[in-house]
Amino acid sequence: MSVIAEHLATVRHRIAAACGRCGRDPRTVELVAVSKTRPAEDVREAFRAGQRIFGENYVQELVAKAADLHEPVEWHVIGHLQSNKVRQIAGLTSLIHSVDRLSLARELSRQWGRLEKVCNLLVQVNVSGEASKSGTTAAEALALVREIARLPHLRVQGLMTMPPFFDDPEEARPYFRELRLLADRIREEAIPGVAMERLSMGMSGDFEVAVEEGATLVRVGTAIFGER
Repeated sequence: MSVIAEHLATVRHRIAAACGRCGRDPRTVELVAVSKTRPAEDVREAFRAGQRIFGENYVQELVAKAADLHEPVEWHVIGHLQSNKVRQIAGLTSLIHSVDRLSLARELSRQWGRLEKVCNLLVQVNVSGEASKSGTTAAEALALVREIARLPHLRVQGLMTMPPFFDDPEEARPYFRELRLLADRIREEAIPGVAMERLSMGMSGDFEVAVEEGATLVRVGTAIFGER
């Protein structure tokens, strides 16, 4: 078994254990292997070990790897996305985690519309209020979701967040809980075309706490591929 395969097995075990602690079915949590800065061969190795979803931060890197890989991997965009880069990934990704403004949503709808396809997305919420992080505010999230829902060729499937970095992952718990409660409030609005079914939260240092607080997608890079 390769090192990456061993790491994947360990991460999956930790996800299952976290699910066990809160009475969840491990199948309700999808593992996104964050492959940014990693060569295509690392993605192949993870694919051979059963991993199917890979998250990329940068459009140029995602496009290059997608061209190099013939394996049927599922690509997610997890980093800040510039509107002028959307055309390059139209139809290539199955989920965009980081939609944080209406102008970006409009361009996504335009580019996916040219392909007569639907873009699945999550609205990124900056629950910590840190200036260094992208995302709409919790107070503005509902209004943004309503506006995005009016656009054709888009489907809002949930929310994403990145809490502050803490040495103790327990300190991230309130931020994960806040996102889950926000998703609950938006779900109660029953907005047509909006399904608050997916919560993208938790990374290598805190994904177990995120699972306990309701994450359905965890974005794990270092714990799978090692330090960059």
